[in-house]
Amino acid sequence: MLLMLFGCAPDVPTSGGAQPPGTGESEAELPDVAQVLEAIQEGGTAAMERLSAEHGFPVRTEEGLLVVSLARGEWQVAGDYNGWSPAAMECSAGLCWALLDATEGGYKFTDGDQWVSDPWSRRYVVDEFGELSLVATSAAHFARFFAVGDAAIVARTLHLLVPAEPITHVLYAQDGQNLFDENAMWGGWRLHESAPPGMLIVGIDNTEHRFDEYTHVSDTLDGQEYGGQADAYADFIHEAVRPLIRTHYGEPGPVGVLGSSLGGLVSLHIADRHPGEFAFAASLSGTLGWGSIELHNDTILERYAAHGHQSTSIYLDSGGGGSSCADTDSDGVNDDDPDASDNYCETLQMRDLLASAGYEFDQDLWHWWEPGAEHNEAAWAQRVATPLGIFAGI
Repeated sequence: MLLMLFGCAPDVPTSGGAQPPGTGESEAELPDVAQVLEAIQEGGTAAMERLSAEHGFPVRTEEGLLVVSLARGEWQVAGDYNGWSPAAMECSAGLCWALLDATEGGYKFTDGDQWVSDPWSRRYVVDEFGELSLVATSAAHFARFFAVGDAAIVARTLHLLVPAEPITHVLYAQDGQNLFDENAMWGGWRLHESAPPGMLIVGIDNTEHRFDEYTHVSDTLDGQEYGGQADAYADFIHEAVRPLIRTHYGEPGPVGVLGSSLGGLVSLHIADRHPGEFAFAASLSGTLGWGSIELHNDTILERYAAHGHQSTSIYLDSGGGGSSCADTDSDGVNDDDPDASDNYCETLQMRDLLASAGYEFDQDLWHWWEPGAEHNEAAWAQRVATPLGIFAGI
């Protein structure tokens, strides 16, 4: 199902929805068009990333709302503000630009043959014609921030689902490029179909460093060592991503983290590294035996056992199954069952150790088993409504 949402009013303040372009900027702080175009001509994509981070496209300038295309060719722009009548863009020196006579609604670029969304727009929706770029809206919509990183973590894109209602909960989710895009692997998570009202979902894209960033210690797979950068990744979420989101949307209610597989592991690690900062952590099919696969480093199981009962509410689930959930190699992890799959046994072990540490079922601990479910996005999409609903109730 496509997200077919379109608003006809300006974005609302940080209690819900995104702010209108330029909100919080005084007229004296606005750049002029010549300054922006000169910066883009000199800096190219890097300048577009900087302008996007500082202002968001369309960029509010002294002369009006500026859109820019770096695509080759002669481009026009049209939207509901002008009855979808293509208007010429000024094109020179490898870029095309125009000022939009609009305060709300959607727009696209066209070269006369094809119609395309603005790849740099901050806000957009998806309808039967594909992606539609937005000037502003108070309806539910997607948003994105490009090139977000810090000194230790490489930059990546954030993909957001912004609710129409005032924001009540903020959820930071791993593997962001798989959360809303139905062209993602296995059809993606389709979180826009499951998200409760008022929940802002911030998807953090993974990178080629996923194995390292999503694991708290090193381990070996097929003779190759990976992992151990999850401290830096957790700090990136807490100290770089959260302040960015607070600036644009606020954090008016409980904050949670969620992920699957290694993303489930690192979500639990984020909550453990920053105790008291996250009200909720969800692990779907989490790789909770990491550290003991071929090496003997401490697992997230051992860390939670050592730290005892903490304030974060925990949701655990898996598909798959198992027969014995054995620890035949005596490394402390019940991961030696040849019949087990989808991290079923490690999830049960985490459930039981949390219960023994004082977590109470249906109070601050939830567990679900989906017998036989596979380890992929399609399976997680089928059951993600459960942890989202639990988080909404916190």
